[in-house]
Amino acid sequence: MRLESILLHPATSYAVLAIALSLCLMLFISLKSELHDTERRWRKKFESLEAELKSKGLELDELSRISSQLVAPVPPRSGLNLTKRSQAVRMIRRGDAPRDIAAALGLPQNEVELLAKVHGIVAAGLNAPASRAAGL
Repeated sequence: MRLESILLHPATSYAVLAIALSLCLMLFISLKSELHDTERRWRKKFESLEAELKSKGLELDELSRISSQLVAPVPPRSGLNLTKRSQAVRMIRRGDAPRDIAAALGLPQNEVELLAKVHGIVAAGLNAPASRAAGL
């Protein structure tokens, strides 16, 4: 028999298919076995931790009750929101001092000074093209 006739024979394709399916089945069974072993190891670790907690006088229920009583920390408040920023810019345009603006709006003085500097730069940048266009 020639190799070509063996490969073209219908029994060959069925044999290859049977081998492939048996390999897939073997892989599936080994995977399930590994998952079972891993679950058993984790269960043993959990039980040992639970026993250690009990030996120290703590129960899991008690720990969960204590953790549910804990209060999350208050997130830090942002320095300038849009309303305060617009109020600060209005007061800067009026000519109020940064110290007075900070006291009136409850903001840090350095933030108000920074806002005044940025507003001055932006205002100078907006006025510069107009003056250049008038000079041309």
